[in-house]
Amino acid sequence: MDYRDLLEAYRMLWTNRTLPVKKDEYTTLISSIEKEMKDEMTHPRLRKTSTEKFHSSVTRIISSSLNNKQKVQLIELHISVIERIRNFEQ
Repeated sequence: MDYRDLLEAYRMLWTNRTLPVKKDEYTTLISSIEKEMKDEMTHPRLRKTSTEKFHSSVTRIISSSLNNKQKVQLIELHISVIERIRNFEQ
């Protein structure tokens, strides 16, 4: 996977997020997806569950103008992150 390309694709999904690279593209991308799944950008009383966030994220990816390869790779990354979050919560 080309994480630089995927990070650029992910940035296209969010118009107001710059997502500067801190360590490397992979770490930035995974960290951003994790924040998204945990709904950390929302006030704690208004946060959605990780399942709800996963659903809305996948819907956003599918309805985007990204190419199919980028869509599949981003969805795969979202799946790996949500599985890690669920295993941690158990």
